[in-house]
Amino acid sequence: MHEIERHRFIIDAVNAEPVVTVQSLVTNLGVSEATIRRDISKLCADEKINRVRGGVEAFDASNVLELETSRLNESIVERVDEKKAIARVAASLCKDGDSIIINGGSTTSFMVHYLRNSTLRVLSNSFPIAEFLMKETTNTVIIAGGVIYRDQGLILSPYESEVIRNFSARRMFMGAKGVGPLGVMESDPLIIQEERRLMERAEETILCIDSSKFLKRSSMVQCALEQIHTVITDEKVSDEAARLVEEAGVRLIAAKIEEDN
Repeated sequence: MHEIERHRFIIDAVNAEPVVTVQSLVTNLGVSEATIRRDISKLCADEKINRVRGGVEAFDASNVLELETSRLNESIVERVDEKKAIARVAASLCKDGDSIIINGGSTTSFMVHYLRNSTLRVLSNSFPIAEFLMKETTNTVIIAGGVIYRDQGLILSPYESEVIRNFSARRMFMGAKGVGPLGVMESDPLIIQEERRLMERAEETILCIDSSKFLKRSSMVQCALEQIHTVITDEKVSDEAARLVEEAGVRLIAAKIEEDN
């Protein structure tokens, strides 16, 4: 097959499936791994695809979810490489058959692309996350009732939901405005109320935040850091921030930012 045809096939493949492995390209195209890696290098240099560990991906980080609203879009395009690395690690903790909660946020939104081939029961209060999972994956998607807040893309209600009350999750994945000595910080009391309800339904709470969020204040404390089981951040996390987490007795995972990520 000619190089132009191979390149067209690779681009079509990643447009149909955001993460495509090198081995699958070798098998489908019937060429050597060295040839595929040369093709990938050229397409990456031309900014047609992004390289990830073991393969390539195609989604545009500035448009991660089609229905993202303006405020979430602003945060989605900040520290993209870090958020993708964190989301990839978070998704790797999910096993087929698990029931999980994905709370809405710019970092957790990236998780959906790494759950395309999973078989999970996912409860989310994010309308864009729920819609993507419903349209693009085979996961079972559950949402609680409430009002859709367009700026955040969240479904929130001041009342306790039967759906949330009766849900049992292995893990909950959430973000935050900041983390410091006072704990996990948020700015909206309604979001805090919803997150606390969701935390009660999960065996483990996993905080997904990029390293810039540490030692950053917000107007309200969502919970003490000790209530978090695991913090996933990026490898740029400072020693001071790492000590803060470890002294609270919380597991810390520093996700490696892949080259050409």
